[in-house]
Amino acid sequence: MKRSHLVKIAMIVLFSLGSLGVVGGSFFLRKAFSSSSEPEIVTDTSRYTQIRNQLISNNYQVKHFPNTIPADAKDVRIAYSPGSLQGGSFFQIRVKESPEKIKKLLAQYKTVAKHEYRGGNTNDHANLPNGVPTTFFYTSDVSEESFPPSYEILVLDAQDKGSPGFKWNHGDSYGVAIDSLASEIVYWNEQW
Repeated sequence: MKRSHLVKIAMIVLFSLGSLGVVGGSFFLRKAFSSSSEPEIVTDTSRYTQIRNQLISNNYQVKHFPNTIPADAKDVRIAYSPGSLQGGSFFQIRVKESPEKIKKLLAQYKTVAKHEYRGGNTNDHANLPNGVPTTFFYTSDVSEESFPPSYEILVLDAQDKGSPGFKWNHGDSYGVAIDSLASEIVYWNEQW
């Protein structure tokens, strides 16, 4: 009887390990072949300061972003994607401010902008003569990827880190997009 109990215990252990292997293996296979390789986009505004500080410590160009969300800001939206092995990362915050403050910010950033565009998105801007990549409108209220023509996109800097023959294959850019009529500013940073 002892031998039959050992055989039963051994069979239970083997079946348990086999089941665990099937479940674990299917999890890893699902992850490996998942069609959703998109990283999750963080939109929780309470995480803004934490994300900004983390990016600064990793040498991302986000020092032009406000240190904290301004107390008087309205309709605040953020979009952050840390990126993946094949994809880039981005960070955006859109805030509504007083018309006076927006006017000051527009004057401040226009004096230091290296490139200026009206509306559109990164693909539109990069394909213009002497154009540089910018960003998509991740913080839009709709699924629109482009900024409306009312936005002035001011590129504070853009670095081409591509190789010869593959211009802008890798790089980064950052700046602001300002809509004076809506009294909004979008701070953005993009890395790819």
